[in-house]
Amino acid sequence: MSKKASAVERVQRALGELNIETAIEELPDSTRTAQEAAQAVGLTVGQIVKSLVFMNDDEPLLVCASGANRVSLEKLNRLVDGAVRQASPDEVRSATGFAIGGVPPTGFARPLTTLIDRDLMQYEGICAAAGTPHAVFRTTPLDLQRMTEGVFADVKADPAS
Repeated sequence: MSKKASAVERVQRALGELNIETAIEELPDSTRTAQEAAQAVGLTVGQIVKSLVFMNDDEPLLVCASGANRVSLEKLNRLVDGAVRQASPDEVRSATGFAIGGVPPTGFARPLTTLIDRDLMQYEGICAAAGTPHAVFRTTPLDLQRMTEGVFADVKADPAS
């Protein structure tokens, strides 16, 4: 009888398969929000990757956003030429295999179309969730692009909106 891999093990395996060398840190404090994650790992909120799932009609769309930014649905709709909406918690789990608050940018059963907030490019190092609200890993914007096969784009909501 085989043991099902934990969420963190699935992320570590995915990173290893991509030859991305990083250690997953399991922390005593929650990293569920970008602010909590930034405080826990000693980075700015902008350096935290929020892995957010949206639905483009019936297809999931992963957006890796800077923790300092809100995502513009209007910009997403233009970028994918669709009708994009925030995914429900059940849709997030179905699309990724992970629960909200710990969704990583990799380790999914199937690849997701991914957009990456271009604001993340300004940082040498960034940090993303690793499958649970207490696990994170450090990476770079280019490795984030490699692991997601994503496209850098302007997804940030304007401050006034």
